[in-house]
Amino acid sequence: MPWRVITTEGGVWHVQPAAERRPDAKLWQLVLAFRAVDSSAEPRTFWASYPIESASKSAVFAQADRIPDEALKQVLAKHVG
Repeated sequence: MPWRVITTEGGVWHVQPAAERRPDAKLWQLVLAFRAVDSSAEPRTFWASYPIESASKSAVFAQADRIPDEALKQVLAKHVG
């Protein structure tokens, strides 16, 4: 089940959040997975970093819940041309 469903002129996308911490970093960073729902085309998926980070993994997810759909559409626009 997707965390968010974003509808744009280009189609419908399922969005899932993830938190990652690189070996040399002290903070968790939010990363979003976007997957196109249109099954007639080849599967389209991409990952995008989002400017949210925290020392607490759960705080990253709590902040992600407050991201407006419009901001997610902007991330999509940057990656889908």
